[in-house]
Amino acid sequence: MTQVSIVYHSGYGHTAEQAKAVARGVEKVAGVKLHLFTAEEAQQQWDALKASDAIIFGSPTYMGSASAAFKAFMEASSEKWYVREWKDKIAAGFTTSASQSGDKLSTLIQLAVFAAQHGMIWVGQDLLPGNNSSKGSVNDLNRLGGFLGAMAQANADQGPEFGPIPSDLLTAEHLGERVATIAKRFSESK
Repeated sequence: MTQVSIVYHSGYGHTAEQAKAVARGVEKVAGVKLHLFTAEEAQQQWDALKASDAIIFGSPTYMGSASAAFKAFMEASSEKWYVREWKDKIAAGFTTSASQSGDKLSTLIQLAVFAAQHGMIWVGQDLLPGNNSSKGSVNDLNRLGGFLGAMAQANADQGPEFGPIPSDLLTAEHLGERVATIAKRFSESK
């Protein structure tokens, strides 16, 4: 059975909501087993990550970068890097920030470089950008126009029950389904 793991950190609950949306997308694909771990939990689940065909990384964007808690997971993976344990696994990423831009692209680049260092195969978002014309709206999928991964925005003064907004969560769900579909295709061709 194809296995997909999601590893994320969420400081205020917004990125956790995005992770749950990615998980819903993964679960849409029949024959795929899902593992959902916080960055802290993942450091006790190396065997599950080794068995996974894909790992989707998620972190809030703090100060233009992944959170310190997620970076701790990244650094803890160095033993796996050294023995190439994640080589040729599918990888993808998602991030949330309070600002419309919030330098989220910087975090996705950081996650993609992390995956590349591990020898993983990065899967980006295949959705065209939404909300970029007079006919667009905040209800469009990929309203923030990210191609490297799923981006979401949540107001800093509101809890996760208010954001990310539904279109950002549906964008994350789409990414989860895309990664699971590709991972299944790869695992079945082995």
